[in-house]
Parts: sequence; structure tokens; C-alpha cells
Amino acid sequence: MADKQVITKPAGRALLAAVENAQLRKDIPVIKSGDTVRLQVKVVEGTRERLQPFEGVVMRLRGGGVNENFTVRRITHGVGVERTFLIHSPRIEKIEVLRHARVRRKQLYFLRGLTGKAARLKELRPMTSKEAAAKEAARVAKLAGTTNKSAQE
Repeated sequence: MADKQVITKPAGRALLAAVENAQLRKDIPVIKSGDTVRLQVKVVEGTRERLQPFEGVVMRLRGGGVNENFTVRRITHGVGVERTFLIHSPRIEKIEVLRHARVRRKQLYFLRGLTGKAARLKELRPMTSKEAAAKEAARVAKLAGTTNKSAQE
């Protein structure tokens, strides 16, 4: 009886983590609350399978690992529709992030009560190479100006 191998809890957790890591998808972009995403979702109708697009704002992210999911909200014919998707689900063919927005909360439930212009989020636009160069030049000029002033004193 003493020669029987007993699996301890940490080894069990490591095994579970190894199995979960094998299920994780690698082609998922970084998604945050407030992002506008377009999903291609596989829909099965009888024996046929087709891709259905679903585009909307990410309202919340929750969970972790294999169980990580996110809720997307869109307005269709004046009615708000929310769907929750598992990020690592094989039913999701593709996720593309169309826009990033500046939000101060992780869960955007306040969007449910807003319509029209009030429901808009402030878009974050990536800097172009010209803007980045101009910003860097301004920073260098400011540093050079402060060192000149300190040398004069």
C-alpha cells in the first residue's frame, strides 16, 4: 500500500493548467472594454454551417484562462442586442478590433440606458509617425531649453 502513488493537489492543478493551456487560442487580438469589434461567428442551421458577422462595443470582460468571456452590445433596428462570447471558443472564426475608445470603467453597463449621440464613446486614435516625430522633437527642444536656462544661472 505504501508504494501507491498519490497525486497531490498542486500536481493536479499543474495538470489542469497544462490541459487548459493546450485549448487556448493564439490568434486572439488584445480586447478591452470600449473597443468596437467585428466577430465572425459560426452558426449551424440544420446540416449547414455559415459565418454570421456581429459588430458592436465590448461592454465587459470577465473570467480567465479557458473561461474568459466578453459581452458585445450593438443596436439593431432600434433595439439593443447583447451577446456573450467565450474568447477561446471554436465557434468564433475571427475577431477584429475596429476602434479603441477611452473609457474609465471596466464594465460599461451605463450604455444600456443611453441612445443616439449620448451612447458614443471617445475614440482613441493611434499616433501617426509624423505626430510621434513632432512630439519627440518638442520633448527634446523642451529638455534642451531647460538645460540652457540652468547653464545660464
